[in-house]
Amino acid sequence: MSPDLTPPGSARSAAEVNEQIRALWLRAGGSLSAQEREEYEMLVVEWAAAIRGRVVEAA
Repeated sequence: MSPDLTPPGSARSAAEVNEQIRALWLRAGGSLSAQEREEYEMLVVEWAAAIRGRVVEAA
């Protein structure tokens, strides 16, 4: 796992996580290694949690 990943339950916004996802794809050149794929999956889970948190707060 990348050392710059924030643990689950972080308070980062969906926009922050999305920016990290975009940066990962740019660094990878569009093809993820196994390690990058693991990082991507963790980021997507974090992004989804951030989106759900935003929706719940707005409701």
